[in-house]
Amino acid sequence: MRWMWIDQIVDFEAESRMVAIKNVSLAEEHLHDHFAADAKHPDAQPIMPACFIVEGMAQTAGILVGSVHRFREKVILAKVQKAVLHREVSPGQTLRYTATLDRIDTAGAATTGTVECRGHGPNDDSWQHIGDIELMFSHIDQNIAGLKFPEENFVFSDNFRTILRAAGLEDLAEA
Repeated sequence: MRWMWIDQIVDFEAESRMVAIKNVSLAEEHLHDHFAADAKHPDAQPIMPACFIVEGMAQTAGILVGSVHRFREKVILAKVQKAVLHREVSPGQTLRYTATLDRIDTAGAATTGTVECRGHGPNDDSWQHIGDIELMFSHIDQNIAGLKFPEENFVFSDNFRTILRAAGLEDLAEA
């Protein structure tokens, strides 16, 4: 995974729940075209694409699911069951993803999550609920018969291990 849509894990309850945050910054290239002000739309403001917000939840929930078996299985997003976002997110705001593990078995897992947002202005310090996302994950080593995958876990890269270490979850990162 080359792109990270979470910056930090702020809470972790093994096999149950994980909370991560993402600081939305104008330094992110994708915001420059989504949507840039121009002569026709001088008031346009950059917004975080909804698909990247969903991916942030997928990364949060995917780490939670992968951690159950210490990342020995390759966990991939199999289905977006539900994704409802009630407002847009702009640079300078922070997203908070809360993922809860609803079910896990040998085939995969189901998670539910909430997305919250806050700004950084003097009157923007409270979290506002902006969405709900339900995801399903697959353990691909168990579900794609006949295909051989590399031994290393190509889904959970060194970037994810860095985030785990920064959160004090070294024991999961070294698995």
